[in-house]
Amino acid sequence: MPGCGGVAFFGGSFDPPHLGHIAIARAAMKSLGLNQILFAPVGLQPLKPAGSSASFEHRVAMTRLAIANQPGFELSLLDAPNPAGAPSGNSPNYTFDTLTKLRQSQPEDTPLYLLMGADSFRTMHHWYRSGEIPFLASLIVAPRPGEDLSHLPADLLPDLRLEALPNQSNHYLLTNSAGDSSKLTILSGLNYDISATQLRAQVHGGDCCEPQLLDPAVLEYIRQHRLYEQS
Repeated sequence: MPGCGGVAFFGGSFDPPHLGHIAIARAAMKSLGLNQILFAPVGLQPLKPAGSSASFEHRVAMTRLAIANQPGFELSLLDAPNPAGAPSGNSPNYTFDTLTKLRQSQPEDTPLYLLMGADSFRTMHHWYRSGEIPFLASLIVAPRPGEDLSHLPADLLPDLRLEALPNQSNHYLLTNSAGDSSKLTILSGLNYDISATQLRAQVHGGDCCEPQLLDPAVLEYIRQHRLYEQS
């Protein structure tokens, strides 16, 4: 469906942001003809209460470097740490709340999308108000290289009906009990299989990092600030 325009929200730890993230965003932009992709480092993910290895400020700085000079890629602070109601620390960032804020900030007719990896998609049924999220933003899912997501189980998202769209490979329709519908797109042709966990381990082991995994500016930032060198 090239040329439809729209804005995609791409949230995550970005701990660190790597070239796999860039490849996913480029594939989404090309596949759906998006106008803009918002890279949003998250303050605190509800399903990862231990938090990230690098601080939010460092992850924002690295993400800014990673997307520099990438047309249509923008840094977003919509998922910045949320101190409300947490005297001893930050409250979790919920995707439903973040997308609600994003929807309110955009013209009403702007198509919104939520871009995520397959691992996140598989846990989505645990997310806060997960059944409502596809109707705030259509889903774009990036499988790992060689991973086949062409036959999704119909009960993958409880309370939502999932059906493949005829004659549209890797495109699905999600419908709720009220009759609302939203599209889900599976990206194809991705070749980057990069693990942020492995990248951090390489840094910690003093073996960082292959240039095809990290933008040179991000790698230099990691070295300058000695990130990930301690457990």
